Amino acid sequence: MLLLVGGLSVGACQQSTAPTTATTPAPATTIANPILPGDFPDPSVVQIGDTYWATATTSNWGPVFPLLKSKDLAKWELVGHVFPEGRPDWADYYFWAPEISQEGGKTYVFYTAHQRGGNLAVGVASADTPAGPYHDHGPLVGQPDGSIDAFPMRDENNQLYLIWKEDGNSMSQPTPIWAQRLNDDRTALLGEKQELFRNDAAWEAGLVEGVSMVRHEGYFYAFYAGNGCCGNGCTYATGVARSRNLLGPWEKYSKNPIMVNNDTWKCPGHGTVVQRDGRWFLLHHAYDSQGFQNVGRQGVLSEFTWNAEGWPEFQGRSTTVGAAPALTAHNLTDEFTKATLLPTWQWPVEHKPTFQVKDGQLRLTASPEGSGAVLGQPTYTTTYTVTTTLLNPAALPTGATAGLTAHGDPDNALALTAGGGHMQLWQRIKGQQKVLADMPLPATKTLQLRMQVEKGSQYRFSWSIDAGKTWQSPPTTTPVDGTYLPPWDRGVRVGLVAQGPASATGTFENFTLVNQ
Repeated sequence: MLLLVGGLSVGACQQSTAPTTATTPAPATTIANPILPGDFPDPSVVQIGDTYWATATTSNWGPVFPLLKSKDLAKWELVGHVFPEGRPDWADYYFWAPEISQEGGKTYVFYTAHQRGGNLAVGVASADTPAGPYHDHGPLVGQPDGSIDAFPMRDENNQLYLIWKEDGNSMSQPTPIWAQRLNDDRTALLGEKQELFRNDAAWEAGLVEGVSMVRHEGYFYAFYAGNGCCGNGCTYATGVARSRNLLGPWEKYSKNPIMVNNDTWKCPGHGTVVQRDGRWFLLHHAYDSQGFQNVGRQGVLSEFTWNAEGWPEFQGRSTTVGAAPALTAHNLTDEFTKATLLPTWQWPVEHKPTFQVKDGQLRLTASPEGSGAVLGQPTYTTTYTVTTTLLNPAALPTGATAGLTAHGDPDNALALTAGGGHMQLWQRIKGQQKVLADMPLPATKTLQLRMQVEKGSQYRFSWSIDAGKTWQSPPTTTPVDGTYLPPWDRGVRVGLVAQGPASATGTFENFTLVNQ
């Protein structure tokens, strides 16, 4: 059955040895996971008044860091982004692990990003309301090996500290978890840092990271992730440590890891503890064993209890499994009738495209860089169909094309585009673009393009000149294998592309994503 939360049913690069997969039966009461479907790694959640607010990693996708709200931890609404227009001046990419918190009437988001000309660092932004707008205060700490995964915590004397990971695994070094005093404005560290613990258990292998803390029954508890986070060979799992005092000594649970793989959810980790009606949950990420890295790391909610020894226990030592939300709830239709794009549209964070939404049309200015100007949508399952209507494709000049794309990053993409008298099916792998099929452009003012995806990585493209009554396909009998598309730390986006000189514009009339 479904877990009842607040009277509503909850819509239930490291290598080493993976922890054992849990085989115990599913709990009697379950949550319909994922509660944050799609690519939502490293989720963080905080309760502010009667509303829960969450955010998550966006990595190399903009806009940076989603802001979502919910009344019941089940139904979430995307209401904006921490950095909706562009990146903070000091950072260029890898926008990871935002941690949202509230104190003294202000909302704070600590986050990780890559410093321009430097390494990974922890920054902070603040706002008067959780919806923003946010003011960035710049980086707080950036060690030579990198600093990531920050979490604010007050000690037993009410002194404010910043907890973070030194990213030693990036240099084949240990990964200590540090604590250092933080001023009340959250704008500067004070005094000296002190190590809390590091990766010294066999199951943790190359790292510990993603620490979030909670205080319970006289102990500080640090929930953390260990081992390899991402990709098809991930080995992530969740552990816990505790201490009477924030600065230690810390004791790791002898039964770690406390959450491991099951048949449905793989590599669970990096989350935040949250309560609802006296019950305890961890909002964390995991890969669906079916969608895996094509969809990305999804936001899932797992309930735990406290055992007689005072340690947290997840039933079955694994992510809660239940009836998944209906896929139709994540279908998308955008007729471009609003004054701005829907907030679910994303773009490569280093290559924000120029576009205009007007009169039921999206005009996307072409770019000669990488795979072109791209606007993408996250995916939710392994089987889906995407369509769009491209207007006046014959007006695109030689050297400019526009169309439909599956996009991993600017160096890895797959697309069906039209322009310059041709239609082309092309793929881009590690920055090298190759035309797979070249067809004459039909004489039409409205060209419908379609992408059909199966098994998460098998792509078929087609087009129609009669409003979808009949479809034509490139002269290839097999689907294109897009296994190469997902980057190591994020899922595939599907959407619109315009490639060529900035003097060219692709005009689109609609976009649909239908899950099967």
